[in-house]
Amino acid sequence: MTPSSPRSSSVIARIYPVLLFTLACYTVIGLQMAVVPLFVHRTLGYSAALAGFAVSAQYLATLATRTWAGKRLDANGARPVVLTGLIVGALSGVLLVASSLCASESSLSLGLLLIGRALLGFSESWVAVGVIIWNMHRAGAANSAAVISWNGVCSYGGIALGAPIASLIFSSHTRFGGLIGVGLLSTLLFIACIPNALRQKTTRPAPQTGPKPSFTTIFRAIMPYGCALGASSVGFGAIVSCLTLYFNDENWSGAAIALAVFGGFFVLTRFVFSSMIRKIGGVKVALVSMAVETLGLLIIAGGPSPVLANIGAALTGVGFSLVFPALGVLAIERLGAENRGVALGGFSVFLDLAIGASGPGLGMIIPIWGFPTLFVVAAAFCAIGFFLTLTLPKNSPAASA
Repeated sequence: MTPSSPRSSSVIARIYPVLLFTLACYTVIGLQMAVVPLFVHRTLGYSAALAGFAVSAQYLATLATRTWAGKRLDANGARPVVLTGLIVGALSGVLLVASSLCASESSLSLGLLLIGRALLGFSESWVAVGVIIWNMHRAGAANSAAVISWNGVCSYGGIALGAPIASLIFSSHTRFGGLIGVGLLSTLLFIACIPNALRQKTTRPAPQTGPKPSFTTIFRAIMPYGCALGASSVGFGAIVSCLTLYFNDENWSGAAIALAVFGGFFVLTRFVFSSMIRKIGGVKVALVSMAVETLGLLIIAGGPSPVLANIGAALTGVGFSLVFPALGVLAIERLGAENRGVALGGFSVFLDLAIGASGPGLGMIIPIWGFPTLFVVAAAFCAIGFFLTLTLPKNSPAASA
């Protein structure tokens, strides 16, 4: 069952109250993604590499806390995990406000901002994994692919929504403009979700039918899928960490629009094509997706114009859209219902590691070879993901549903 399948409306009715938490979380991520590198680079005067790291700090924190969130889910159920993520996310917005107020002290401001980014990374890991497992319980295991797909719709739909709003706030010279306004809005969005989370019925941990798998067992089961996901995720890291800086370096306007284009095409692809995971299998969908993503990144690199950058961002969004659900359902199935939380958390670690490392790693390319080379390198990683996916078992469509 996927967003485009006939009975999707009944699935949506069961999962949308909890999906709103993902939408709020990723709207905040979109808000910050559009302005944090500009604040670090323009306002505080730090290098483009450090500005990229300020974005990646969120994903490094997500990387460090994914498996922790998965273990808490399997032990305590979803609601406490999601609530914790919402509260920590609200604190991240407070620290962004504090960072802006301390902008005259650049080192203090940067320190507060990085702590806030790390807290948002914690929030993302606990909210995103918690919502998926919560909704798998609400919709039933047969609808796992639909749950993951709809979660992605809200994730990148939130990014597409948040980026242009943040640009308007950041460029405003009113009392609540700039990074202060972005931080305040981030805090309010998280706080507004807490009463609804308290009203929702939580999940109960699935009974353990055998010995709890060791970390080594979990890692071995998901590693082939996770490595393919990680390689393809470098392109997403290039978009979120460096596309805004690329537009700024070329003196182009509309960086937030390019991020919104990326998110918009990501969401549209989930709506239109996610049923293909059920029909032809996750491996085939991932292969086509990575090929399109590679093409999009090469278009961004191939010609210095905002039009090409937007076309490339659109194709990158189309390509990256289905990689996570296509491979994620296959990875989760390998460890059983009682270990879904830790399996999803472990699989997601590969995404976080790739995005977290790509910000500073790709940022170091900029002063030496420039932005076009950066996007060529990201495309090369995506191509590696394509060839890694070729080595995965060719699961049948039924198995990947």
